Amino acid sequence: MSDFDDSALALLRQPQFLRLWATRLAGTGGSQMLMVALGWQMYDLTGSAWDLGLVGLAQFVPALLLTLPAGHWADRHDRRRLVVLALAVQAAVGLVLALGSWQQWVGRELILALSVVLGAMRALQMPAQQALLPSVVLPRELARATALASSGLQAAIIAGPALGGALYAAGGAVTVYGASAALFGVAVACMAGLRPRPVERLREAATWATLLAGVHYIRGRPVMLGAISLDLFAVLLGGATALLPIFARDILDAGPTALGLLRAAPAVGALAMSIALAHRPLQRHVGRWLLAAVAVYGACMIVFGLSTSLVLSWLALAASGAADMVSVVIRQTLVQLETPEAMRGRVGAVNSVFIGASNQLGEFESGVTAAWWGPVASVVVGGAGTLAVVGLWWRLFPSLVQRDRMHEHDAPPR
Repeated sequence: MSDFDDSALALLRQPQFLRLWATRLAGTGGSQMLMVALGWQMYDLTGSAWDLGLVGLAQFVPALLLTLPAGHWADRHDRRRLVVLALAVQAAVGLVLALGSWQQWVGRELILALSVVLGAMRALQMPAQQALLPSVVLPRELARATALASSGLQAAIIAGPALGGALYAAGGAVTVYGASAALFGVAVACMAGLRPRPVERLREAATWATLLAGVHYIRGRPVMLGAISLDLFAVLLGGATALLPIFARDILDAGPTALGLLRAAPAVGALAMSIALAHRPLQRHVGRWLLAAVAVYGACMIVFGLSTSLVLSWLALAASGAADMVSVVIRQTLVQLETPEAMRGRVGAVNSVFIGASNQLGEFESGVTAAWWGPVASVVVGGAGTLAVVGLWWRLFPSLVQRDRMHEHDAPPR
């Protein structure tokens, strides 16, 4: 049997890993469907790139405010229950939007208000969910488990937008919101049955010192700081997700089905890459692989911004997803391997702030620059900015460039 058969598929035969994998699959699928409907409905209601950006900002602000406390809660309380709560509230948001769309009282203000709720729940969910993986697999399995878990995540990101776009075209927003709420319900059921290994919990009450412990820990480890901040600035500048409704309808002359396909394209490339990395994990020169992957991501965004062909745009987004997956697996594995169990929630919270900033704040940045310069210039300039960030990080973080293997240890904290 191959290494993939012996290791990667063996993980799927472990009941606890399978439950966690299924939770991410269902929860991410529901979230992706929800975001397709939110974006298209907002653009239908207002026709404004600014309002599309505000949807991202409305999710980012509560995430920024709540993620550090959420990391403390994840280290102090039952992580499984925190994830269940966050998923259940997201299911309720889907039901409210389905009812409002059916009765035609969903408007711009409601979408923005519920986007705030979604941002808060994801802030609660992400640190706890990230910290659960090391408690269901062994340390030597972590790199493969990260890649395999990411494959399920990307499969949901492929199926969720594509299905969401098709359902929107066939049955409108009500159908999409109802289906996303059902998927969140499946995720709740899977997570409720998870039984991770017992871990020592933080006993200290919340203070500024405990809330900021994850920040101080990362600051003292330049490889972790460089890897996490690289993702922040690269995706902040190079992201184009918020503008996809504009590209689909106004530039590529397509409809909601094409929007779903475009949203799914990065995940197609990411899924293929995650399967490849689960089969053959990166062994050497991981720091250079990380920087090269982010550079490829930026170049793909430039191609997407200049394209007027649906096929070329889809291929550019798929290639960007493959490059981003290399970055994700390297970054997440480094963070998990270098973090003590009692701090996983708080370090994961800092990581979540960076991820949330790169996604939600990146959507706001895309909306603002598209309103100023137009969507094409916004995406092209952002891709060029990503390439500039890679060059700058190559000089600022030499220890990241020189990082050879996943399992090497950073220098002691300064």
